[in-house]
Amino acid sequence: MKRKRLIGSAIAISLLLLLSGCETNLVVFQPMGPQAQKIADLINWSLIWIGLIVIVVISMFVYFVWKYRAGANSKYEPEEHGNKWIEITWTTIPIIIVILLIVPTVRTLYDLEEIPEGYEDQEPLVIHVTSADWKWIFSYPEENIETVNYVNIPVKRPVIFKLTSAGTMQSFWIPSLSGQIYTMAKMEVELPIVADYEGSYFGKNTNFNGEGYQGMEFEVLVQSSNDFDEWVQEVKEKAPKLTEEDYTEILKPSHLGRLTFSNTHLDWIDHADHHADEYLYPDLYYEHGYPGQIFYDEDNDENAVEETGGDHNHEH
Repeated sequence: MKRKRLIGSAIAISLLLLLSGCETNLVVFQPMGPQAQKIADLINWSLIWIGLIVIVVISMFVYFVWKYRAGANSKYEPEEHGNKWIEITWTTIPIIIVILLIVPTVRTLYDLEEIPEGYEDQEPLVIHVTSADWKWIFSYPEENIETVNYVNIPVKRPVIFKLTSAGTMQSFWIPSLSGQIYTMAKMEVELPIVADYEGSYFGKNTNFNGEGYQGMEFEVLVQSSNDFDEWVQEVKEKAPKLTEEDYTEILKPSHLGRLTFSNTHLDWIDHADHHADEYLYPDLYYEHGYPGQIFYDEDNDENAVEETGGDHNHEH
């Protein structure tokens, strides 16, 4: 009896120590849009099956340790070869588990690439997102305005983010509204989202790209349609114009606050274009006595020259 109490106390203390490190305010479990809700449902589905597997495995482990402990009278027969029912069981169960996890995962991944059900008939707001070290640039081509490190969107209206990078690769993530997606230079990926509730939401880069990546954050402000239209009009009337020289300075590795402009850099460059210049500054990454360095694949460079008749990789 005394031994059982000691084991029970040890388990309870271990659980308390483990659970004390758990975050009670996980954003991914508080979805504010249909896309985020699908991700939360998939996580919950996976956790249920993972929990069942852990319970079964630990239960079997404890049972067999107890049954075949030293001094027990159980007969140990290590050779199970030829027992077709055991072999069928331990082959079939993992296959079923994999199917139960893969099917909803693939279905969710495809759903996240489409405008959510119920919003297909609305005209989406298109916003170009350009990542640079270490800031986020949001361009509204139809409204002809641009912001840095914050983005305003209307509530209950589909938004399509068209993402690219001016140089290094980053990862765009708004945990309350969507999943994570990478941004890459000379490429464009799309991320449709819908916000069901007004409010301020947190977004950030989740891909390590230098010492400043942890501060590469932005705010998503979800407004009513009227408030959003008023904000757009105010930016058009009061915000300064962005020049190409100022834009080049913005792209250099640095942390910036919020900036607002009454035009967009799309007037002179689209970083998603395959022939667009790359804005890389290896000399500005000098850290711990070692400068940054760009490595080119000689074979790829030769092929690019042969195909295009020139080199389109320029360093600024």
